Amino acid sequence: MRLHTDVEDYRESMQFIDSDILDTVLSEMERQDFSRFSRNDVVFALNQDVLDPKDFAALLSPAADSMLERMAARAKDDTARHFGNSVSMFTPIYVSNHCENGCAYCGFNKDNDIHRIKLDMESVEREMRTIASEGLSDILVLTGESRSDVDLEYIGGCIDIAKRHFKSIGVEIFPLNVDEYRLIQERGVDYVTVFQETYDPSLYSKIHRFGPKRVFSYRFNSQERALMAGMRGVAFGALLGLGDSSKDAFACGLHGHLLQRRYPHAEISFSLPRLRPFSNGRYDCDMTERRLLQVALAYRIFMPFAGMTISTRERPTFRDNVVGLCATKISAGVSVGVGGHCGAKVSEGQFEIFDTRDVSEIVRMLKEKGLQPVMNDYVRV
Repeated sequence: MRLHTDVEDYRESMQFIDSDILDTVLSEMERQDFSRFSRNDVVFALNQDVLDPKDFAALLSPAADSMLERMAARAKDDTARHFGNSVSMFTPIYVSNHCENGCAYCGFNKDNDIHRIKLDMESVEREMRTIASEGLSDILVLTGESRSDVDLEYIGGCIDIAKRHFKSIGVEIFPLNVDEYRLIQERGVDYVTVFQETYDPSLYSKIHRFGPKRVFSYRFNSQERALMAGMRGVAFGALLGLGDSSKDAFACGLHGHLLQRRYPHAEISFSLPRLRPFSNGRYDCDMTERRLLQVALAYRIFMPFAGMTISTRERPTFRDNVVGLCATKISAGVSVGVGGHCGAKVSEGQFEIFDTRDVSEIVRMLKEKGLQPVMNDYVRV
């Protein structure tokens, strides 16, 4: 199967689903001319109780840059209305950095000369026990994207261990088919994170030089396949700074919006990753913090009930200012290398982080801001 967005055919293992959301997102993205929005368009959008995609585009436009204070006030009100003063906390655990893809911006890409590791189950247990001892109850399990090195049975073993220590389990792994998502959901996974990286098919094909990730539409439909399998939540993200930030953020927001309408029960959330240097390489990023803030505020106002995670890629002071304003989830005690939590095995990180604070420091920061750190907001029955 080949779609107009794909530079490679679907591989035999990849499931095709007949969904119109991809075509809708790309056609709406292409028809937006962000330079044509005026200050009046931004004011109009901010005066709406419920925004449509055109209003969302106005908030992402250059015209909105001079109105960030008003956007921030609206976003803060929306966040308080839907989330109160609570901020969820979690940490990622990298269990493998083996990867089959040639992503030009990533420290795990197959061509990068790094120490490749896959933790054994005993090491996974030690890592998770160490993380849980810090008080966290929400964990995100990450791998590089290599089915040949990290199969579903291995991932299932990690999930089984995670269930002994954590109440909420997410995964950020290679995209799966519906039946595979159902298997890990039944095993104990609550939510799935998949970053499209960029929604520009042409740029996508250039920076994903080889590997299964080159099949744009298969990756795009990952969240829908997960929801079809009964997953509770799905997270979206564009790697901001790779391409046109207005188009990528607009497409990412619309992607989540359309899936929320199709699957009303789903918990939708957005991540705000910004391009960062990585081991043995770097990828230039000219996206400023101010621009990142504009994107975050626009997400919140467009989808006031969606979760939002602020990454350790950002400076501590920036993260501190964004939580409570529009972000509702923050990571702490982060290591982006395999085996980095208890030091049994440590590899190069997927990217460079900015915020190295531990759990107690993030908890203290939140309380000083009058916010309530929440270690878990979900109980499995």
